[in-house]
Amino acid sequence: MQNKVAIIILSVALFLVSAYQLSFTGATYKVNSDAKKYAKGDLVKQRNYIDSISALPKEKWSFLGYTFKECERKQLNLGLDLKGGMNVILEVSIEDVLKSLSNYSTDKTFHDALARARQMQKQSQADFLTLFGRAFQEIDPNARLAAIFGTPALRDKINFNSTNEQVMNVLSDEVNVAIDNAFNILRTRIDRFGVVQPNITKLSTKGRILIELPGQENPKRVRELLQGTANLEFWETYQNSEILPYLSEANKMLKEIRTSTAAKDTTASAASKSVAAADTTKKEEALLDLIKKDTTKASKAETESRAEFNRQNPLFGVLNPRVDGQGQPLPSCMIGLAAVNDTATVDNLLKMPQIKAIFPRDLKLYWSQNPYKYDPTKTFYELHAIKVTTRDGRAPLSGDVITSARPTSGVTGSEVKVDFSMNADGAKTWARMTRDNIGRCIAVVLDGYVRSYPNVVNEITGGNTEITGDFTIDEATDLANILKSGKMPAPAKIVSDTVVGPTLGKEAISSGFASFIIAFVLVLAFMIFYYSKSAGTIADIALFTNVFLLFGVLASLNAVLTLPGIAGIVLTMGMAVDANVLIYERIREELRAGKGIKLAIADGYRRAYSAIIDSNVTTILTGIVLYLFGQGPIKGFATTLVIGILTSMFTSIFITRLIYEYLLKRNANLTFSIKITANLFKHTHIDFIGMRKYFYIGSAVILLAGIISLFVRGLNPGIDFTGGRTYVVKFDKPVRTEDIASSLNVAFGELPQVVTFGSTDQVKITTKYKINEAAAEDEVQTKLYDGLKSFLPQGETKDQFTSQNIRQSETVGPVVAADIKINAYYAVAIALVLIFFYIFMRFRYWQYGFGAVMSLVHDTLLVIGVYSLLWGIMPFSMEIDQAFIAAVLTVIGFSVNDTVIVFDRLREYIPIYRKRPLKEVLNMAMNATLSRTINTTLTVMLTIFAMFFFGGAVIRGFMFALMIGIGTGVYSSVFIAAMLMYDTIKKDTKEIEAKVPAKSSADVVK
Repeated sequence: MQNKVAIIILSVALFLVSAYQLSFTGATYKVNSDAKKYAKGDLVKQRNYIDSISALPKEKWSFLGYTFKECERKQLNLGLDLKGGMNVILEVSIEDVLKSLSNYSTDKTFHDALARARQMQKQSQADFLTLFGRAFQEIDPNARLAAIFGTPALRDKINFNSTNEQVMNVLSDEVNVAIDNAFNILRTRIDRFGVVQPNITKLSTKGRILIELPGQENPKRVRELLQGTANLEFWETYQNSEILPYLSEANKMLKEIRTSTAAKDTTASAASKSVAAADTTKKEEALLDLIKKDTTKASKAETESRAEFNRQNPLFGVLNPRVDGQGQPLPSCMIGLAAVNDTATVDNLLKMPQIKAIFPRDLKLYWSQNPYKYDPTKTFYELHAIKVTTRDGRAPLSGDVITSARPTSGVTGSEVKVDFSMNADGAKTWARMTRDNIGRCIAVVLDGYVRSYPNVVNEITGGNTEITGDFTIDEATDLANILKSGKMPAPAKIVSDTVVGPTLGKEAISSGFASFIIAFVLVLAFMIFYYSKSAGTIADIALFTNVFLLFGVLASLNAVLTLPGIAGIVLTMGMAVDANVLIYERIREELRAGKGIKLAIADGYRRAYSAIIDSNVTTILTGIVLYLFGQGPIKGFATTLVIGILTSMFTSIFITRLIYEYLLKRNANLTFSIKITANLFKHTHIDFIGMRKYFYIGSAVILLAGIISLFVRGLNPGIDFTGGRTYVVKFDKPVRTEDIASSLNVAFGELPQVVTFGSTDQVKITTKYKINEAAAEDEVQTKLYDGLKSFLPQGETKDQFTSQNIRQSETVGPVVAADIKINAYYAVAIALVLIFFYIFMRFRYWQYGFGAVMSLVHDTLLVIGVYSLLWGIMPFSMEIDQAFIAAVLTVIGFSVNDTVIVFDRLREYIPIYRKRPLKEVLNMAMNATLSRTINTTLTVMLTIFAMFFFGGAVIRGFMFALMIGIGTGVYSSVFIAAMLMYDTIKKDTKEIEAKVPAKSSADVVK
């Protein structure tokens, strides 16, 4: 074995890295277990416990030098179906959309209607646009919306003669476009945020979007990411020295207002309350410390002195002016500092009409987004003076001109910033702004808050620049992603965010993992039984190592494990076993030929390489294409599949070979079969080619029945594709989601999705029962009540249930959007084309590729057809959902692997048996691989059967699809792919002999 030392070093390195990466999962698991014990079923309480641990510094909690928050980022994450996560409902501000469409009209009726619609929304489930139209009509029945919305942007749709009804229809279309844009931008942001397999759906209430984020540990960061509009602006500024005189005059006037006994209007009252709110000892001490730059606690005399100062200075008591020790203004656009609790007070004071009139009309005031960098308490924020230089009052330069953005850091990593580039128009404006403001600040404002205010040193041309502002790596990455995703058409506010349990249910997950362990043990036992204790144990060690490395790599890549991902692992296990089976069958052939054990092992490995490589490369190509073009469950499946194939090839080829090399040096007694299995499938002479017509007829009958069923019965699309109605239901005591689902399955006639929502006595139920019938809402609630009656207090009526127990109800759209489905079709089509060309290049004959691709089409159609025939008949759910997609992809991966194995043996036999008819050679190849085909299929089926029978009802439909698909894949590899290749090839065997290259003499000598 060549390069043995390098392989040993690589093996040890991979093992240590995997152990290191998985150790973080162990550390976080311990904390999560403690949180569960503490919370006793309350998910919010559990989340708060984990958040408190996340906030601890390294001195209080650390693992290998990392805080708990850092450990969570390195752990192996579970998806929404296995772990749960955050359930966020966002509402796009339709009010802001309407203001934008009106070109920010100042019409009084328009603004009164907006205000009334806001009030009406508190008591109504109707969307804001409908309420606005109703309010506008009530305020002034004669007012015309066309006069408000006949703007240049809508001139081709609205004219002066348009009726209010016509205008409302146009507005509805425009609002829908804005919501669609917001939906797409949010999805892009979340994808770039790094959340794997999020669910994003539109709700029935216009403007509302439901976002489910699996396993998120940082709700604050999620909220900032989702609510930001990415409205980036660049403003010219006033200098502190230019504004300080106005602040002093404002402070003086506020003092006069406060001390005036005659001023009893609301403005004076507001000013008085503002001053009174500032009189707290803690804040006074903090302000005094900040001014004096002294961290010692203020004395009682100092505190009293400060309180007196506040009474004499209403504005400067809550806003600390930026001056040096001599009272001179410091050079900057920052004009003051205020405690976080006083920012609203400062805003109220400066917005008073008397005070506002003091300042220049082109002055705008913005707070900083982050606390003042030199404040150790991190509770004071900066106030900045912005100068308006345009006629329409907008920023001279906005984020629309940005073409690219990325986070960067200095050589030492100490300064984190965001670099970005502008288009030609933006670069031109930026050059003018920097040229005109040399020696002054330019404020970079994001969503109404100042992120940075760099001092201009010289003119910047070319449009390449950077944003600094004491960013963390996460903040810089988020900002760059937001800028690349684009500006939201309107602000989006979070209506609610709740911690939810796993969609599969805790009991289903527990039983699923238990069944997986059972299956794993069965596979290990089978290998020992069939290939003897010595060879079987080595194969089992390779399988253990493969699973360990697979999870280690997944953890290091920060991947998220979901149910489709588990499908990828099942396929990976099958292919890992398959590689060992291929090697062992080859070794057994060499031993039967009379070779010694050492030579037989060496030749067995060498002769198995081509089959292992070709079969795995075709599957890897499929996985790569699915990852690049797929989304959601497809990407999750592809990730685990590609990683698993690479680790399985490494362990099967190299790890087992190292073990055999070690044992052979010590003259260990190695065997590769027991007495019962030694000659099993050795002398089979099945005429597969001769029976092909029967197989063609059988496949045609099943496919035809499936296709007819597709047209007559169709499929049973799940909630992922149809959407559904959701109900948040509160109970008097904790309930099990599996019990709720089983009870509702009887009521609805189909299995709904039930997850824990916030706490164990509250669940969210999603059903697609009569989702396309808008008038069926009352019937659905009746079914819901009937299904949950056994969980409610004795004698509770339906009316009491709907008013007391149902806390929230919504109609949700499909999780799998149209573009995701289209991308899935493209991904599968491209994968099939790549498989065809790869097989064509490797086997030098297009009929091989044709047979392989047609067998994959056969398998896919057969699985879909069986699902169409049997849904509603089988005693478990057979919905077409994201898990079903993963099952079909697993079938494709397994089937192509099986097909290539048969073709590889045919490629080997043709040069050896040149004078024999192709039919005979093909039969010999299929008979020779029969043992490998049966053994590989049996090990995979053992896994699937165990998970089907012991994994619970929730995953039974998924396992059934795998069961049908794997069986179909094996059948098509032997009875379809090879047969189609034979029937499409020319009868002259010399042509195939000429086109299929012979292997080396070492490969073909028996």
